[in-house]
Amino acid sequence: MSQEGYDKLVAELKRLESVERPKASAAIAEAADKGDLSENSEYDAAKEAQSHLEARINELKMTIAHAKIVDMSRLSADVVQILSTVEMTNMTNKAKMKYTIVSETEANLKQGKISIKTPIAQGLLNKKVGDVAEIKIPRGTIKLRIDKISIAE
Repeated sequence: MSQEGYDKLVAELKRLESVERPKASAAIAEAADKGDLSENSEYDAAKEAQSHLEARINELKMTIAHAKIVDMSRLSADVVQILSTVEMTNMTNKAKMKYTIVSETEANLKQGKISIKTPIAQGLLNKKVGDVAEIKIPRGTIKLRIDKISIAE
């Protein structure tokens, strides 16, 4: 994972613990003050929201605990690897594509960041400029020619 991705996870965890957790507790207390808990849908909703919040906090803690930050100085643009930005051409329709391969938690298709666990990323790993990767995707097989490899900033 990149340092930036790691820092975002840490910031989200801090916000959830210091801002959202107290809000959830306050919502539960407010709903509980409204009387009979057996028929209090507001209380049930607040408890469920707190449960989802705690699950997200635990998920973030686990991700952060197991995160490995990639040393950007050790990356090379010779072959496709994590944090590579790959410009390629779909050999069937000649469409140009550009993706950066990132950790699962940093994936964001709108930003052109795909998870290293996707079929496309897996098919591109260790390929060089000029190589054509044949990648099985749910709709069949695509052939992607690697035009350029650079290291994500």
